Amino acid sequence: QVQLVESGGGLVQPGGTLKLSCAASTLDYNAIGWFRQAPGKEREGVACIARIDEDSPYYADSVKGRFIISRDHTKNTVYLQMHSLKPEDTATYYCAAVIKTPWRFGLESDQYDSWGQGTQVTVSS
Repeated sequence: QVQLVESGGGLVQPGGTLKLSCAASTLDYNAIGWFRQAPGKEREGVACIARIDEDSPYYADSVKGRFIISRDHTKNTVYLQMHSLKPEDTATYYCAAVIKTPWRFGLESDQYDSWGQGTQVTVSS
């Protein structure tokens, strides 16, 4: 089992930048994904990245060109760099890990086995 801890959330003005971190207890996972959920709305996928270097990151259409997902294996950490933030980006952000096999790379929630506690991102003036 992989334990995940998110951090880096907070209050930011529209157009601002925020960087989230997801610290994993081990590197024993197939992929890490970022998801978000706003009050009264369903959870949606944001971005994901595979453990192996050959796989390319994947982004939801709503964040393409604004968000960047990256990893640092030396720190067992996956990051989500968020630029040009909009009020509609306001949500609780969760990271999750794919552990089970077989699996399919993407942002389907049922592919992910372990979830962090979430970190709040609020975009407001």
